[in-house]
Amino acid sequence: MDYELNEQQRAVRDAFARFCDERIAPQAESLDESGEYPRALIGELGELGLFGMRYPEEVGGSGMQLAEFAIALEEIARGSMSLAGAAAMQALMGTKFLQMLGNEDIVERLFKPALRGERIGAICMTEPDAGSDLGSISTLARKVDGGYRISGRKTWVTAAPVADFFTVFARAGEERKLTIFLVEKDFPGVVPGRAIHKMGVRALPTSELSFDECFVPDSHRLSREEGDGEAHLRKTLAEIRIITGAMALGAARGALAASIEYAAQRKQFGKAIDRFQAIQFKLAEMATELEAATQMVRYAAWLHGAGRAHHKEAAMAKLFATEAGATICDQAARVFASYGFAMEYPVQRYLRDVRFTLIGGGTSEILKLIIAKEVCA
Repeated sequence: MDYELNEQQRAVRDAFARFCDERIAPQAESLDESGEYPRALIGELGELGLFGMRYPEEVGGSGMQLAEFAIALEEIARGSMSLAGAAAMQALMGTKFLQMLGNEDIVERLFKPALRGERIGAICMTEPDAGSDLGSISTLARKVDGGYRISGRKTWVTAAPVADFFTVFARAGEERKLTIFLVEKDFPGVVPGRAIHKMGVRALPTSELSFDECFVPDSHRLSREEGDGEAHLRKTLAEIRIITGAMALGAARGALAASIEYAAQRKQFGKAIDRFQAIQFKLAEMATELEAATQMVRYAAWLHGAGRAHHKEAAMAKLFATEAGATICDQAARVFASYGFAMEYPVQRYLRDVRFTLIGGGTSEILKLIIAKEVCA
């Protein structure tokens, strides 16, 4: 396996690195402080083609591989994890099922505008009593004439307050198996819930959302048949895990760069602290973990693009990259010492934001169970 980026991947990296430095980084602090959804930057990312990067050309995408998208997302996360999270939702979880399963009207009216950043999509899976345990999802879709009546409560709905449409997982049919529905925000029975205030990714609004006998027409049942929702979801989990690992890489890379710059400037006992072995060892360990995590994420993305089995490798990449990212950001804050606790330096934001990646796509504990099943089979 050649781990060198190819020409297209280098072009993607360079384009989004410039966008990060010129457009994202200057606004990252204000986004974090205001907590406002970065709608203008989402529009700019749409113009750059980010949201359609991994979709076919015939539906408005550019037909690239997951590897290219992961590289772009890593650069965005280096500038702002809030924007990276919003972009990941828009480009994958918020639109994937529309592209896979939506009819022509849905594709033209919602999916294609979403690729341009003109419509915002979100996904509703997690419930107060159902997180990693999909079997505990209790939202029900009751068949009625011409459609379904959905009732239930979802939580941790990313971008819910700004979303135009929601991909909703609910139980339907006599066997009450998971089925996928598309719910538009102005459908009667869509009830906004309380906002969830988070320690990080504060410009990515998250809230609860309820459905009170919400009527969804038959045309908006995305599932080909009742009960196929879990099968479709499992096809996308590896992608979610790989890009979540990529976002952790971005935060870690930003934190490491900030700590290297600070260590070269900060003087103690008559010399820069990067001349002290204790700091050198810390930076060396951070750089090594980042390199290892980068290679794992790239390998998992390469396997996906090659059409090879990658379920285990995606789980491994997500596990290692997010844990390494959290460690690197923590160590970076220690290089800053007391200033790592001060809001005037961005390292505290990296430290808060990177924890977002430990949750999405499966917690580390769930990932270890998945990997163990593969290893011990």
